[in-house]
Amino acid sequence: MGHNFNWKTKNVLVTGGASFIGSTLVDALLARGASVRVVDDLTSGQLKNIKDHFDNKKIEFIQSDLRKEGVVQKAIKDIDVIFHLAADHGGRGYVDLHQAGPASNLFLDGLIFWHAKEAKVEKVIFASSGCVYPNYIQKDVSKELYLTEDMAGPPYDADNMYGWAKLMGEMTLKAYCKEYGLKAASCRYFTVYGPRGVENHAVIAMIARAFVKQNPFEVWGDGTQIRNWTYIDDIVEGTILAAEKIDDGTAVNLGTMERITVIDAVKMILEHTGHKAEIKYRLDMPVGPLNRVADNTLAKRLLGWESNVMFKEGLIKTIDWYYSSKSKEQISSSLEKILTER
Repeated sequence: MGHNFNWKTKNVLVTGGASFIGSTLVDALLARGASVRVVDDLTSGQLKNIKDHFDNKKIEFIQSDLRKEGVVQKAIKDIDVIFHLAADHGGRGYVDLHQAGPASNLFLDGLIFWHAKEAKVEKVIFASSGCVYPNYIQKDVSKELYLTEDMAGPPYDADNMYGWAKLMGEMTLKAYCKEYGLKAASCRYFTVYGPRGVENHAVIAMIARAFVKQNPFEVWGDGTQIRNWTYIDDIVEGTILAAEKIDDGTAVNLGTMERITVIDAVKMILEHTGHKAEIKYRLDMPVGPLNRVADNTLAKRLLGWESNVMFKEGLIKTIDWYYSSKSKEQISSSLEKILTER
């Protein structure tokens, strides 16, 4: 496939395509000349993320819940490539506090993969997550740990029901590749941020707190948790490369190898926004794994991909977007609620 992959001839389905990541992927696919069908129930996606394309003959939008009877069959009719991003998912607060919603991803993913095989879809690209990695290896912040793909193996200890469903999705696709000849790839996203991001994810939540001038400024946990926030454009680029270059269901990390602590991110945000506040550590709130950073050696080798946007640069772009597109009144009144919901 590789270099002769011509998007201009492809009918592509993006599930969850009005979401933060989904809509940015839709932009990139349309720019490459693909015909794109978006299915999204708009529980977390927003129509405004894709509405600029509605005069484009190459996009079609279906508002529907893929878990409902018959929706998947309709969605994948005449489709060549599926990017499956739709999921019951929120940020850390949601993943820790809700198990039943994310559990429905098990059958949502199952439906997509089964019907893709039945309809002889050429390829499925699955949006997986750093949440597939075992919790027990991510507990020590003093270790310079980089998670390699094989560390997701036994003994399995995925991150809540959300992580288990992603892990099962990856395994299902591998089995389908091997036994049914379906082509597939899984992309393990690591804490994605950027324009169109939502407040239930850490970086946007921190920016929102600065935006409404929260004081004391709340930080979940003690601030020592280590992340590798990865900029949206890098994620989308890696996802498309995976579609072009991986056929056998291999799962690949898409994450920057920059190790950033939560408190350092907070300080950068306060500095760039000019918000002066005392910091209040909320040790009673969900923090997730303490040390989660991707190793992207495999992505480099298989895709020729690495992240290009350093955190500081991506953060400034994201802050500038947030400040120019939000209203103080609206965010102030709803901040506590939007931090933990979908």
